[in-house]
Order: sequence, then structure tokens, then C-alpha cells
Amino acid sequence: MEQSTHMRVAVYYNNNDIRIEERPIPKIGPGEILVKVMASGICGSDVLEWHRVKKGPRVLGHEITGVVADVGEGVKGHLLGARVFVSHHVPCNTCKYCKAGNHTACAVLHEGNYDPGGFSEFIRVPKINVENGIYVLPGNISFEKGTMLEPLACVLRGQKIADIEKGQTVLILGSGVSGLLHAQLAKIKLARVIVTDVNDYRLKIAEELGADEVVHVKAADENLNIKADRIIVCTSAPQAVQQAFNSIDRKGAILFFAVPNRSIEIPTADFWRNEITITSSYGAAPRDLDASLSILNGEYIKVKSLITHMLPLEEIQKGFQIAAEAKESLKVVLKP
Repeated sequence: MEQSTHMRVAVYYNNNDIRIEERPIPKIGPGEILVKVMASGICGSDVLEWHRVKKGPRVLGHEITGVVADVGEGVKGHLLGARVFVSHHVPCNTCKYCKAGNHTACAVLHEGNYDPGGFSEFIRVPKINVENGIYVLPGNISFEKGTMLEPLACVLRGQKIADIEKGQTVLILGSGVSGLLHAQLAKIKLARVIVTDVNDYRLKIAEELGADEVVHVKAADENLNIKADRIIVCTSAPQAVQQAFNSIDRKGAILFFAVPNRSIEIPTADFWRNEITITSSYGAAPRDLDASLSILNGEYIKVKSLITHMLPLEEIQKGFQIAAEAKESLKVVLKP
């Protein structure tokens, strides 16, 4: 039987217009590999229409696992047939940012990607990604579970920046996938964890995963009657910004893991007088992905319960609707 030369891809125009199209399977060159995509997670950033629509039409998807279907000339190791997670953004490791350990500020990291995107049946992985961004999955990590490697790596980096430690009170605003990963990681570090959300379903999951306290924000007053040492903003809801500034303790730090679609206004008197730290976190470096793989392999954090929906590629529009509505759902994974 002759192998097909074409594949299906899901092309994003906007959140309500994602089209299944047919394209040629990418040709690989020296140092490159072809990966058959087995699972591809829908990230919260994928459904941020204001962030994504300006770059459409394009094939999104950056949380992928699959099987190496072909290797180009000069590819080292025995990758053919391997089960892998593929990092879409990789640093150059030679610029001043990389040399200082700030890999996520590397220009190369923000320029690169795989071709055409994770919401497709196959991807061509460029040489630099093959060299710096391939993670072979141990046998106990399924393709679906492996899609959580990048989200967890981003959380690991965020908590490193925020300096989460034992004994702190950590307030997490938003209990989607990232919020629940942050909650579990902070508990491992022996912090006291408080999680808020507008969604009772997600708060119940947060409680089951070990949060010390969960708060439905509609049932709370404006400042939650909480003073936290660290606050992690995991929602793009604009009111979360004010909530964070109302609830941060003196000498505390606010990490913007997610941001609203507007500029953030800082209460300068409190910021100055109380010596508040305001910081952000974007993406993950290779060392964060290495650490994430070790955590997933050791099953220190529960991620299987965070995957609530698995759908075929042709149902991607439904998947985006589920992810954007964020009702009784968490991570949606597509199975091309």
C-alpha cells in the first residue's frame, strides 16, 4: 500500500473559525526529523484570541508528543521510531542571555518553531530543535501525559523566578491547568496554598489536589481577607490584577504567569512603601524541561486528572470551544 504524501492540518483563523485542510507532508533536510504527532494539547494561550488572531491564518499547537517517522542525514542517536516530546522554542545557547542563564530572553528562542504546527498529523523539526529540544519519553509516560511536559516546565520556571519557598503563603488566582500545576508544585515545596476561581468544578479539583484553602471569588470580599507572601496570577481576567495588589503582603512578590489584554496599573505608593516585587514569566528553558520530565517520570505531580478531554483532530473547533468556555474542563488534548 502506497504511503500518503499528504496530511491533515487544522488552520486557525480565529477562535470560531478553524479549518481542516490538506497539505503535503513536510520534506526534511539534513539534521532534521519528521515526527508523526500522536497527541497535541490546547494551551490557554492558544485560545487567547486577541493574542493569536493577528498572526492568523496559521497552524497552532506547541504541546506535542509523537513518534519519529523519519530522520535526516547527520541526525545523531537512534531517534527513528522513538517516542518523543518536541520543544517548539529552543535557545541558541551562545548569546549573552543564554550565557547568563536567561534562555527565555534569547531572540532565537522566540523566532523558531516547528513546521507547520502541532495541530497537524506530521511536523518537520528543524535542526536546532533536534539538537536542543528533543526529549525521549520513558515508557511510563503516555503520549497524552507527555503533552504536559511543557506546561509544567513553564510552571517550574515561574516558581523559580517568584522564589517560592517552605512556609510561605502562596495565593494562586485562577485554577485552570497552570494554576493547578502551580498549586501542586508549591505544596511540594511545603508552602501554604490558597487557590481562587469563579468555577466550582475547578476549585473542587484544586481541593482534591491538596490546596489548603479554596475560595470562590464571587463569595469573597474585594481583598479576600488574605495577605500572601507570593501571588501567582494564572488568569487573564482584568479584576485579578486588582485582587493581586489588594492581597499582597509587605515585601511580597506578584508573579504574572498570565496577563490581561490591557496595560497593568501599579498602585505606586504601596509598591514603593511596601517594597513589592512585580515580575513575569514566559516560556521555559531546556533545564526546566529536563526537570519537568524528571517530575513526570517520578509521578511527583498529578497530571492525568488535568486532562479532561481527548478529541480527534477534526473536532478541534469543539476542543477550542471547550477550552475557551472553561466550564467543566481543564486540558483538552487532540489526537491527530
